[in-house]
Amino acid sequence: MTHADPFPLVRNVGLDGMLVTFADSMTEPSNRAALAFRGAMEAESWNGVIETSTSLASAYLRFDPLTLPHAEAEARLRALLATRDWYAAALPSGRKLWRVPTVYGTELAPQLEDAAAAAGLSAAEAIARLSTSRVRVLTIGFAPGQPYLGPLGPEFDIPRLKELNPRVPEGALVLAISQFVLFSGPTPTGWRHVGQTAIRLFQPDRARTFLLNPGDEMQFPAVTPEELAEIEARDTEGAGGAQVQEIAA
Repeated sequence: MTHADPFPLVRNVGLDGMLVTFADSMTEPSNRAALAFRGAMEAESWNGVIETSTSLASAYLRFDPLTLPHAEAEARLRALLATRDWYAAALPSGRKLWRVPTVYGTELAPQLEDAAAAAGLSAAEAIARLSTSRVRVLTIGFAPGQPYLGPLGPEFDIPRLKELNPRVPEGALVLAISQFVLFSGPTPTGWRHVGQTAIRLFQPDRARTFLLNPGDEMQFPAVTPEELAEIEARDTEGAGGAQVQEIAA
């Protein structure tokens, strides 16, 4: 695959960070590249690295410049970039598939019908497509543990709301611009609330505070409000009744 200059682009972020950007917008190949490159940085285990992370189309490296000089960090990043076509690279190992029971529409997720109409679908058609879509955790951000998920089909490339949705609850599944966002806490949003889950993505009282990792995949099969209430009543782990399996490399 051919990519126009200047991508991949290596840039400084302050005195102790560097950002490797694979595109100026999120696409499946640019997100794949960011995830794969971050995984490769982690595997290198360079002395002096403090943390790595990803955004929708970039991978970030933070390091101790007294241990890993800036020029050396940049040289290592450029050498690693040259080793393969990151846009076609395999995604990191250890990823999981989460199937999370979800109520679509009803009073729990009141903007499903509006979102369906914006996509040119009936509510039933929208539920059938959304509940069977398998999406990737593209990145985690905005709030602790909160994933952006996609891509969805082009019919769901619908705009954000013109007015702010004053509050959606924890576990809300919202939709806009061919992506889901699964909310880790109650918050205002400009996205349409189409589904409701019982999952707890951010659990600060546990050793593993974030439930998901970038690169994980998710599906949101439809259940009734009564079934979701039963899941909430017996869920002690905060996984919202999710079925979880390892994704084969």
